[in-house]
Amino acid sequence: MTSTYRFLLLGVLALSLGTACKKTFEPSTAKNEDDALKNEADVKSATIGTYAVLKNADYVRSFHFLSEYQGDNIAQAQTSSDALSNAYRYTHLVDMSHVNNVWRQSYGVVNAANKVIAFTPDGASAGMKQLKGENLYLRAMIYFNLVRIFGRPYTQGNGTNEAVPLILESTTTELPARNSVKEIYDQVVADLLKAIDLMTERKSNNFASKEVAQALLARVYLYMGNNAKAIEFANLVINSGRYNLLTGDAYKNYFRSVPEDNRETIFCIRHTKAENRDFSAIGSMYFSEGGQGQTGWGEIYASTQYMALLDQQPADLRHAFISPYTNAGDVLGWPYAVPVADIRMNTRLNPNTPMYYINKYNYQEGLVNLSSPVYMRLAEMYLIRAEANAKQGGAGLQLAVDDLNMLRQRAGLSGTGLHTLASLAAAGKSVLDAVLEERQLELAFEGHRAYDLFRNNRPLERNYPGTHSLNNTPSTNIQQTILPSDNRVIYFIPNRERLVNPNLTQNP
Repeated sequence: MTSTYRFLLLGVLALSLGTACKKTFEPSTAKNEDDALKNEADVKSATIGTYAVLKNADYVRSFHFLSEYQGDNIAQAQTSSDALSNAYRYTHLVDMSHVNNVWRQSYGVVNAANKVIAFTPDGASAGMKQLKGENLYLRAMIYFNLVRIFGRPYTQGNGTNEAVPLILESTTTELPARNSVKEIYDQVVADLLKAIDLMTERKSNNFASKEVAQALLARVYLYMGNNAKAIEFANLVINSGRYNLLTGDAYKNYFRSVPEDNRETIFCIRHTKAENRDFSAIGSMYFSEGGQGQTGWGEIYASTQYMALLDQQPADLRHAFISPYTNAGDVLGWPYAVPVADIRMNTRLNPNTPMYYINKYNYQEGLVNLSSPVYMRLAEMYLIRAEANAKQGGAGLQLAVDDLNMLRQRAGLSGTGLHTLASLAAAGKSVLDAVLEERQLELAFEGHRAYDLFRNNRPLERNYPGTHSLNNTPSTNIQQTILPSDNRVIYFIPNRERLVNPNLTQNP
């Protein structure tokens, strides 16, 4: 495997300044064949280094922008030169910085994981098998994220659309073409099943373990439309005894505690106090004490559309994840002490929009912009099970409602705030409608919403102020609809990669 991975490393286009402009490509992070693995200590060190890539801002921050900013839970409050604006407005470019970042960092993880997987035999010691399992999980997670960014939903064409190149430890092709969505999903499933067999250690939620792989497999099967398998693996996690739903004040402060102490988190991208990224953190876009530009940029708000859904139940504890910014210059906690009329309006948008800050990525361990982004948590397992049961129908409909009510009770709701099959029918809602609505409430701002709509063949419909209106004429028209069949539901393959590898076709 001396040059297997050269194709995937971001080619930096260098133009000579001589009379003839000669184009050359220089890999930015070339594979070092001299850096060989020799023992378990080497493998452990290499694996820790691979986890570290996940919290590189070029990965975790850029991936967040590409996933969450395509949804309808947020409103971009002002134009920005950052490519996050293109993600939000669906004005994708063939070379967007955040897309380039995610591609480059993703294949860096794949390359590192492949080395460990190739080095470690299945019959190795328990410690080595655990590390091999963790690398299989990391590779699966990365490919699952890549296939969602660059490949159409599995349910469109049953996985026949193009996705990304599949590079494994045995790959020898130097400039491969894109594999299909199905091929990527099949590999993700295979990696996770093998990881489950290999991992035996119960590590903290910063690392992969058997239950972490089972949780991701439940999500993957749901995205594939394999409802029976989604239920099977969600049940394994729910019944493992490792995790509990947080309640009361612990739930309201879910994202502020030390991640290892959180019994609901299954897997997170751990950031310590020393790794606080301040204005480069995810939370800086959503929140700023004292107004915009003070402790953060504060340019992305909860949409008025999301707030209308949340406010249908005033007692919903999930209000705690919203911090209105007031005319008096205060950032409020919940319950809010001022009427809606006293919430400051952003006048850059027409019509003006209330400044509802989001705090899911702030105040971990008391630091305003510190957070450890949660990738999977127990509440999602109940929602996966509920969605799969709703789609199976029959007795599954009541099982789905039961899971939804468990989460709604955890959120402080009772009485008419809970669902019944009769109440949903009277409201003209299907059980699946209720599940997707609950996913929107519970998993808001965590990168799920756009995927939930498009994989269920539903349009994204924005009808609230935000810079997406700049796509319209006149720009005061705040409506934006993205159909699940739209080309823009996925991103372009980075053009810089296609200059290196002509076998990479482009998304339309």
